[in-house]
Amino acid sequence: MGTVPNRKQDREELRGKNKNNLDRLGTVPNRKPIRKTKKERKQKMKNKAITPRNEDFAKWYTDVVKAARLAAYSNVKGCVVIEPNGYAIWEKMQSTLDKMFKETGHQNVCMPMLIPENLMKKEGELINGFAPEVAWVTQGGEKELDERMCIRPTSETLFSDYYAGIVKSYRDLPIKYNQWCNVLRWEKETRPFLRSREFLWQEGHTIHETAKEAEDETKQMLQIYEKFFKEYLAIPVITGRKTEKEKFAGAEYTLTVEALMYNGVSLQSGTSHYFGQKFSKAYDISFSNRENEQEYVYQTSWGVTTRMIGALIMVHSDEAGLVLPPKIAPRQVVIVPIGEAEEVKNLSQKAYNELKNAGISVYIDDSEKSPGFRFAQSEVNGIPVRIEIGERDLKENKITFARRDTREKLVQTADVDFAKYVEKLLEEIQNNLYNRALERRNGLTYECTKLEEVEKIMNEKPGFVKAMWCGSEECELKMKEIKGTKSRCILENEKHIHDKCIVCGKEAKHLVVWGIQY
Repeated sequence: MGTVPNRKQDREELRGKNKNNLDRLGTVPNRKPIRKTKKERKQKMKNKAITPRNEDFAKWYTDVVKAARLAAYSNVKGCVVIEPNGYAIWEKMQSTLDKMFKETGHQNVCMPMLIPENLMKKEGELINGFAPEVAWVTQGGEKELDERMCIRPTSETLFSDYYAGIVKSYRDLPIKYNQWCNVLRWEKETRPFLRSREFLWQEGHTIHETAKEAEDETKQMLQIYEKFFKEYLAIPVITGRKTEKEKFAGAEYTLTVEALMYNGVSLQSGTSHYFGQKFSKAYDISFSNRENEQEYVYQTSWGVTTRMIGALIMVHSDEAGLVLPPKIAPRQVVIVPIGEAEEVKNLSQKAYNELKNAGISVYIDDSEKSPGFRFAQSEVNGIPVRIEIGERDLKENKITFARRDTREKLVQTADVDFAKYVEKLLEEIQNNLYNRALERRNGLTYECTKLEEVEKIMNEKPGFVKAMWCGSEECELKMKEIKGTKSRCILENEKHIHDKCIVCGKEAKHLVVWGIQY
């Protein structure tokens, strides 16, 4: 799942002159060097592995991925190793979403990885949309296969073939299944989490008795994604309908979740598709309805991927490394004992026990590395709260709490109620990260009525552009000439800002959000 755009045009954008413009906010101007203090020099050395994001956003992103040990490049071209820190974030995302899915009546299944070519060809739009990205298996052992099989780029065909064999009556419906798996798409240009050949995702596939039930499902899943992004990832998003050109291949329509990254580039972050009866007719998924007549089911699919980890990095993180919202952080608190005094060890253990009993994810970093190194490690790994407990401070009945979001240090008495104080701190951090991201997104959201305005914005300080559109693909393609600007979604319940199409000047039909995309 996920919208299948024109891949040839996408590759040209990524390879061409627009590439640097997608990833840069600007360069740091030349200034006369200023002599730094010893503390500043130490800080620079500590963070020397991470490029300033306003200097080179693409390099900064890669540096954070490496420094936080989220993923590593592999010898399998276009594929990465998701390291423990990265996979722990995915597990947290997975467990949270899985609970939300099951609360709405969905069950998990597991489909095969290989799809026979004849199955892929049954629905023409799907195979045509994915053709440039499909990897084919042509040999098993030393024997050439009678029919080649593709490694799944998505699983509509497998679910449809399966449903056709098990559905007989309206009493069998609805069927609401979801799958957590990996898929393979032969991407030409790759980047960890954002675009790789093999990636992890979930794909929901449901079938229903009526069109209304299926459309309600399509909207409900979009709402679940929106809630997850806002409440757990602390990422503000916009939702709406994809244009005909940008919708998923084979869908009647596609609903999308769109987020804006720190550098003003948009990221399609989740999609929900209404298929109607397209796939059910192609794969003969029919049932005996309440009038005892044969009818085709109504179908949906929806999904999100490990691309969400990329969104977390690009919305919240900074030059010191990863920044994680507490609700999605695998480890929410680190306790750093300083010194070998018994009172330090005892208070560290007391804090650990109180926090753990309160359901807070906490660990003690009592490694032999220096306190400064351990502080830096907690920052680069995005631990939301650090508690520093040292012998000298305890003599003054003090301990220190450090916030990762603001890097502020808060001094409390050693007899603080750890659970109560940290719970409040985590809530403040979660809210601050969302509000900070919302403020930036709002500052990079523009309303335009002229193409010259769009061009100026995309060249100088890109973001979301709200503009009117007549509905023609010709005007969509004309907009794309401005640094690859694409329609992100149609806003269906917002007041129109103008009555003329921004491109051709004819009567406008839709208010659309436009943007440069990853």
